[in-house]
Amino acid sequence: MAGLDHEDAAASFDPLRPKLMRVAYRMLGSVADAEDMVQEAFIRWMKADRGAVREPEAFLRRTVTRLCLDQLKSARRQRETYVGPWLPDPVVEEEAQEDVTLPLMLALERLSPLERAAFLLHDVFGLGFEEVAAAVERDPAACRQLATRARLHVREARTRFQVDKQRGVELAEAFYAASRSGDMKALGAMLAADVSVHADGGGKRPAILEPIFGFDAVMKVHENLAALFRKHGSQLVRAGFVNGLPGFVTLEADGEFQTTALDIEDGRIAAIYVVRNPDKLRHLH
Repeated sequence: MAGLDHEDAAASFDPLRPKLMRVAYRMLGSVADAEDMVQEAFIRWMKADRGAVREPEAFLRRTVTRLCLDQLKSARRQRETYVGPWLPDPVVEEEAQEDVTLPLMLALERLSPLERAAFLLHDVFGLGFEEVAAAVERDPAACRQLATRARLHVREARTRFQVDKQRGVELAEAFYAASRSGDMKALGAMLAADVSVHADGGGKRPAILEPIFGFDAVMKVHENLAALFRKHGSQLVRAGFVNGLPGFVTLEADGEFQTTALDIEDGRIAAIYVVRNPDKLRHLH
């Protein structure tokens, strides 16, 4: 009987799992944590009186949101002691998902957990404030204020320059080729004057411990990196989109993956985001 009950719960839950993962990942920025929250929601779904639930998707979305709100409290404490810049786990896709790009995810980090939830549920996933209120256990008027405050904080991170997808991938491939071969002239032609580099090694692999800002400083970093690449090698695994931005996955000399995402504005690379922390790359294997 228990096996049949598990099958029944899974049959109604599994079709919703991808949507729930999208909510959890955008709340937490961690693939592993998102998977844990969704799995916990499934356990609670198995224990629930499913016959009394009129809208399973809404019920499960509320459950995942509340679990993520609790998780964010401990995640914030962990990030206070994180070594170097923190970047969200890279999600690599063939097509760009433009609802929440990497710069927007970083802007969401500055919000309170409730602001983050209200913004994502309403502005990104299109839920009405009545349902947002049920998910975060606040009244609709308070949720409207939360979303408004969040919007003001993340306004600058919303996509302002639409990049043609094919052009974005071509620029990512060209950046890979120039940065690994040491073609500084070609590399410099791609960069904006105020370009920045952000690298997340998490203290587990070598990476710059503070963001680098400005054309000259970024070029100097890549001159040094090119010398290392020529000596130790770097293999392109695939180009595509990393957290909604053009980018690529590489296999580095130490046998570990690395992702690079490029924020492109007005045809130039405005920011370079590199994830090297192996804990954040396990799902790519």
